[in-house]
Amino acid sequence: QVYVVFSEELKCWCRALVESVWCQADGYQLGCFLVDYAKYCSVASKNIRVLAGAFGKIPHRAKKCRLHCTKPLTLHIDYCENTAKIGPARRWDTAAIQHFRKLIE
Repeated sequence: QVYVVFSEELKCWCRALVESVWCQADGYQLGCFLVDYAKYCSVASKNIRVLAGAFGKIPHRAKKCRLHCTKPLTLHIDYCENTAKIGPARRWDTAAIQHFRKLIE
């Protein structure tokens, strides 16, 4: 379900999908995906609203997607043997993400 949340970073109300909820000392925090900006953000529970009927029917500008059969790689450095090899990784490196975004632009 899509909600409306206030993004502190963007300084505006945005449509969002709530992906996670966790408790903090001052209340609940929500992990959200902004469907019109393709960004993830954390929002306080006081900054979430139910989406009004007509606005819920507007198509999302951003969609979550994945690269088919593409696995993250990283450079493994062995200082003892003075070698470097590319191998599998659990997550994408920041440099790889930035390079991919530049290719898309």
